[in-house]
Amino acid sequence: MKTLPRILTAATAVMAIGGSVFASTAAPASAAARNGKCDSGEFCLYYNSGLKGSLSDFTSSVGDYGTKQPKCYDFKSKGAGKGMCVKNHAASAWNRSKKTVRVYYNSNFGGRYQDIKAGAKANLNSTLKNNNASHQIGPGSTAGCSTSGTGDRRSCAQAVAWAKSHITRTYHKDYANRCDHVVGLAYGFSASGSTSAYRHWLAVPSRFKHPGSTNVPAGGLAFFSGGYGHVMISIGGGKFVSNDINGRGTLTVTTISAIRSKWGKPYLGWTQPWFQANH
Repeated sequence: MKTLPRILTAATAVMAIGGSVFASTAAPASAAARNGKCDSGEFCLYYNSGLKGSLSDFTSSVGDYGTKQPKCYDFKSKGAGKGMCVKNHAASAWNRSKKTVRVYYNSNFGGRYQDIKAGAKANLNSTLKNNNASHQIGPGSTAGCSTSGTGDRRSCAQAVAWAKSHITRTYHKDYANRCDHVVGLAYGFSASGSTSAYRHWLAVPSRFKHPGSTNVPAGGLAFFSGGYGHVMISIGGGKFVSNDINGRGTLTVTTISAIRSKWGKPYLGWTQPWFQANH
């Protein structure tokens, strides 16, 4: 028998860090490719244990399945559960991709998780069964920074050099509450093209994203959710240059854990330096 889905709540930060307010559930970006068949290369979630009931097929990581029709990711095929939203309703999985897939208890790749190896069929454990909120294909990526396909004006190394050379504890109006603007400046853009860090994250094509990974190469952009979200540039070795974290309008060196603990912002992952400014 299906249990009632848990009720999730989250505090919304009121500090303006990246731009305008954004609070909506995006429609599934890969919905056109989802046909209710578990094809080779896909990751599939099933409504019942033992790969029974309706299934939902995916080709990429999803940070939030959504909770209401018509915008949620739902079970597509015939069988029990068809048409229901996937979030908090899956009981088993088949990983037909070539990478490990990590199923998370919370949205945005947070909380307890279960790894499903490439090619494996598995029931979700007692923690995740009917309590699945996101999944990540290929967790823990160690890819390097690259501007290939982005059309950026500066290389990763040049952007890192800019960030290091602009570290300051002196107030600058151009940096205050403008994290997405700052990373745009690092890559040579006068404006990032996004109205907030969170909107920037949502706009980045999946091929440039590394959801949940904290192994951010120098030049990579680390994103957080919560309110407007937050973004900062990696300078390597687990260090980042961020605005405001050590004083409004400043640019200082910090870490992912410092952003999490001081501002309470959930970490989303990192991306290659892709900007809406030139797309």
